[in-house]
Amino acid sequence: MTPQIATEITGGLSHPSKMPGPAWSIPARHCLTGSKLRSVPGSTCEKCYALKGRYGFPAVQAALERRLESFDHPDWVEAMVTLIGNTRHMRWFDSGDLQSAAMLRRIFAVCRRTPNTRHWLPTREFAIVREVTKTQPVPQNLVIRLSAHMREQRVPKSMLGSGIKSSNVSGEFYTCPAPKQDNQCGDCRLCWDRRVTNVTYKLH
Repeated sequence: MTPQIATEITGGLSHPSKMPGPAWSIPARHCLTGSKLRSVPGSTCEKCYALKGRYGFPAVQAALERRLESFDHPDWVEAMVTLIGNTRHMRWFDSGDLQSAAMLRRIFAVCRRTPNTRHWLPTREFAIVREVTKTQPVPQNLVIRLSAHMREQRVPKSMLGSGIKSSNVSGEFYTCPAPKQDNQCGDCRLCWDRRVTNVTYKLH
């Protein structure tokens, strides 16, 4: 499969300026849990970054919708493998979140077929992760980070496991170095590191 055909099938990858590699994203307004949390004061979704700034541009929203609509294509996994290739780092959902167990299973398939890539998937869809990992182990090259729903709170350690880690948001203490380096990952790869149990992001 050529990259051009793969792009036509999947809607293509995004390339966030902050990240060391590409990403795959869909509209944040379709988030299952996030759409509920947006109306909850103190939640991490209350001021969702993916619903403002450049994400609000019509062209960007159209691209996000194309990616979501393309997900059910029978050749989606093959196309994603083609686009990712041997890139070193991949992020899932710089906008949006898991929509179903079927989506996570297909992402697992992509990860298994791109063994030279380190994948990171942040999510608030705890139930979907739990359902899928009951029957399938998390691929060794993927880190799923369960995102705390409320600011200044942490995901219970009892919910974590092999390949399932966590992240949270704080206005005072944070371990993500991006705010101190022009909002860039730079050389940091904490989010992709299975040895790192939790990453704390600065509230913005």
